Amino acid sequence: MKSLLAIWLLTASVQPSPRFDVVLAGGRVMDPESGLDAVRHIGITDGRVVAVSAAPLTGDDIVDVSGLVVAPGFIDLHAHGQNMESNRYQAMDGVTTALELEGGAWPLAEYYESRRGNALIHFGATVSHGGIREQVLARDGWNYDAASGEEMTRMESMLRDGLSEGALGIGYGLQYYPGATREEVYRMFRTGALAGVTNFIHFRYAGKTEPGSSVEAAHEMIANAASLQASVHIVHIGSSGLGQTPLILDIIEGAQQAGIDVTTEVYPYTAASTGIRAAIFDEGWRERFESDYDAIEWVVTGERLTEETFAAYREQGGMVIAHVIPEAAVDYAVEHPLVLIASDGVPFVEGRAHPRGQGTFARILGRYVREKGSLTLMEALRKMTLMPARRLETVAPAFESKGRLRPGADADLVVFDPETVLDVATFAEPAQFSEGIRYVMVLGTFVVREGSLVAGVAPGVGIRRPIP
Repeated sequence: MKSLLAIWLLTASVQPSPRFDVVLAGGRVMDPESGLDAVRHIGITDGRVVAVSAAPLTGDDIVDVSGLVVAPGFIDLHAHGQNMESNRYQAMDGVTTALELEGGAWPLAEYYESRRGNALIHFGATVSHGGIREQVLARDGWNYDAASGEEMTRMESMLRDGLSEGALGIGYGLQYYPGATREEVYRMFRTGALAGVTNFIHFRYAGKTEPGSSVEAAHEMIANAASLQASVHIVHIGSSGLGQTPLILDIIEGAQQAGIDVTTEVYPYTAASTGIRAAIFDEGWRERFESDYDAIEWVVTGERLTEETFAAYREQGGMVIAHVIPEAAVDYAVEHPLVLIASDGVPFVEGRAHPRGQGTFARILGRYVREKGSLTLMEALRKMTLMPARRLETVAPAFESKGRLRPGADADLVVFDPETVLDVATFAEPAQFSEGIRYVMVLGTFVVREGSLVAGVAPGVGIRRPIP
């Protein structure tokens, strides 16, 4: 027996230890799924996390990340204007997956093909109800006109086509096309329910004015979900809920407790951004928003508007920033345990844009975790990683390997300094990278290294529902 044991020990002692492509050595590893919060060494091979070890590991590329937090990469469910420029700012904000789920894309296959091989981070989209509606109605006033029964039937068919191409759900911007009747939206929800996907909704009203309040809009979405056993995700609850945000979150919490599949998100800013010609700014907007012209900022110049300049720019068209969201509503939503974080980032116009697309995630870590202490670091990470992954994993199994840091997970990782991480982009100077994001990996490839973007890489892939 002793000789057999000796032989086994000798054999074990000479077995080579695994060698990994990359090792992230000695960081504070935080995994919201398991609750792990400890110093560990991460072994990565072929784009996957292979080992999470208390003991040192060997690898071809060993990166000392001691003193830094290592976490799953951030998943942004709400990112517009996806292109390489946007990806650079997103990566420098710790984002490894950015998805167009509110507005969606149409035609869907063309969207995925346009990004293939040209993405710094992962991407994906819903099928766009608005894009389909515009194509079906095909006339001036498409967004204000009610669809006929035959037009609704065509929309349903086209939605099914988009879903069959792997769309991650159905995206709606209802406030942008007030002609969409309740019947039309119900029928689109029914299409989504039959396919088992989520409806990502910018709901049709914002403000306290009745009829047409934020609460009424929330009730419509929850009623549709309840009657059809459908799934709904309400986007940017702060800018849609405004002062009624706490009440709407109470309603959502009650609906969840009743078994209705409804979730929501928020971005941590007190201003919205959209086109000045949007139906959002139709007559009565000041009453609905409880605001005035000087709350509206013209993106290109940064000027605050007057009645005269508002009228002139509305005729011209262009992007504005609307400083209309109560700070208390934003804080309440950010801190609410049921609300995940998403940026609603928008592309630059002449080098300017709302800063949420550049700084949302670092802002949560720097201001809400470190400065205010209103979120724990683990809770903030959960809102930016595990919660969005779980929102999508039932329809897109790829997300079962994202939003976690464990063996077998995708090596989509962010490494940041918890003492310095902070958003730097402002409304006055939006084109600035966040600080404190030291490393970002997408499928095991560094896209940010030592605080700088890595040139010549594009490891991001399109994420879809399985296509039959």
